Amino acid sequence: MDFITLNDGNKMPILGFGTFQIPPHETARCVRDALECGYRLIDTAQAYGNEKGVGEAVNDAIKNGIKRDELFIETKVWISNSGEAKATKSIDESLKRLGLDYVDLFIIHQPFGDYYGTYRALLAAKNAGKIKSIGVSNFYNDRIDDICQNFSQTPAINQIELHPFFAKFDEQKVCENLGVTVQSWGSFAEGKNDLFKNEILSKIAQKHGKSVAQVVLRWLIGRGIAVIPKSTHIERMRENIAVFDFGLDEDDLRQIATLDTNKTLFIDHHSQMASVRLNGWKI
Repeated sequence: MDFITLNDGNKMPILGFGTFQIPPHETARCVRDALECGYRLIDTAQAYGNEKGVGEAVNDAIKNGIKRDELFIETKVWISNSGEAKATKSIDESLKRLGLDYVDLFIIHQPFGDYYGTYRALLAAKNAGKIKSIGVSNFYNDRIDDICQNFSQTPAINQIELHPFFAKFDEQKVCENLGVTVQSWGSFAEGKNDLFKNEILSKIAQKHGKSVAQVVLRWLIGRGIAVIPKSTHIERMRENIAVFDFGLDEDDLRQIATLDTNKTLFIDHHSQMASVRLNGWKI
């Protein structure tokens, strides 16, 4: 496993296991399988409704010999918990659901609501030892610059939609210039645009004796971008983590770059309707 050193000095696995859209009743089993496969970073969120299942599997792993400091657990504050007071309360509630004394990374899930107040709550929780690193998610260039300019402590992570059809080369440069590590969500575009059957990706995969999913993950990791692929099948989990034994050449990278449409496949976080839609998602 390769690691990234964040701007606060903490180390994070560049590849982890995502739990978005895993039903609560399946979460503990999936996380146990992921840990068995060698994953040590587990990503969850208040809005996913599965922090309890993540915590169950993580605590079982700790009881069975995996050291807590070998694990990197990250979760996120949802919009309905934005603002200093609500976020402070929700941080403690997340820790309780996870059954942990601290999390390695706590992220502001969306750039809406009182994210200044939420960031202050995260900073206070970090000072109290409840959080190791602080991050944000879905913060476009203007928002990530805004929060970096107005707080003395820069976010360690910006978790954003990033896949071959939305490559975000410029956004990555902005984050790198600010000292912020980019973490990809939706790395496989949830299969949209027939990603797994894409002719360019399929030919590159065949060339390297790998799957399309492995090529996509290798492409992201090669750019220094952290990834958190999700699967409920242990065979796919094993496949997704087996990406450190090959690399892509310049021709591969040139071809993949042609797939970039510079358009989201999910939600435009600059849109007013995005704020309305997401604020309506209650947890």
